[in-house]
Amino acid sequence: MSMSIQAPKQVVMVRPHHFRVNDATLEDNAFQRSVHHTDVSKQAYIEVSQAVEKLRAHGITVHLFEDKSIDTPDSVFPNNWFSTHHSGTLITYPMRAENRRKEYRQDVLETLWQQYGFEHAKDLRHFTDQQRFLEGTGSIVFDHVHKLAYMARSQRTDDDLLKDVCDFLGYEAMIFDAYDAQGTPVYHTNVMMCVGTHYVMIGLDMLAAPQRTLLCQRFERNQQTVIALTHEQIQHFCGNAIELQGKEGALLALSQTAYDALTIEQRATISQHATLLPLSVNTIEAAGGSVRCMIAGVHG
Repeated sequence: MSMSIQAPKQVVMVRPHHFRVNDATLEDNAFQRSVHHTDVSKQAYIEVSQAVEKLRAHGITVHLFEDKSIDTPDSVFPNNWFSTHHSGTLITYPMRAENRRKEYRQDVLETLWQQYGFEHAKDLRHFTDQQRFLEGTGSIVFDHVHKLAYMARSQRTDDDLLKDVCDFLGYEAMIFDAYDAQGTPVYHTNVMMCVGTHYVMIGLDMLAAPQRTLLCQRFERNQQTVIALTHEQIQHFCGNAIELQGKEGALLALSQTAYDALTIEQRATISQHATLLPLSVNTIEAAGGSVRCMIAGVHG
């Protein structure tokens, strides 16, 4: 079984006990919606539990942390505040919404330090004091194979912070603008783009023609198969997926919503490279994020 530095075998997830849709992020997250049933937090708890069980059954090591706080409605999305790298580096990021900054957890960081021996730390959290933001692997989609960092500009990104991260990691920054069908900037790159080892899923229609051409040229140079996603598929979180390394090979973890929105042809193309692993997270998706947001990969 071939291994890929793109697809982690270990992940961090957070199981919220008081999940709700975060009012503080409604302003720029067009993917959020209201939820009409009363047991939202209970249902989200169940969805995370079932997702963890399914991932573990496929050979993924899941470091599961409980969140019993009532002040952290988005804690189920840990990928926005830290990232890990094969260079032995752990980066922590500045998040835009004040109540999201309460999600930073020393116990998560200490577990990662102890179990994976990260030697280098880069802490960007203090940039919130300057109103400068970069929300982890929500804002950045890393291509670890080709050492690239893709970023769609939004109120939650900062070009210079990305370049700082890239200088630190020895990566190249690929910055672009992406808009939904209503002309609204995409709040996080990882809702419109997923990079696997041999393929890229991306909402090409969200890009201006010159930027689309530049990105496609790079994908071609890297010999990556491009799976073009429509605006509607992006709304169904088809771009919010993550490639993982299971016990029997590469997996693509995505939501059942996203899986159902892919065409038969797209599923067949992905299946040439990875086994599709749909997870049911309908309640959590109401908060504006899906499976990729829920999974913080551990590269180490």
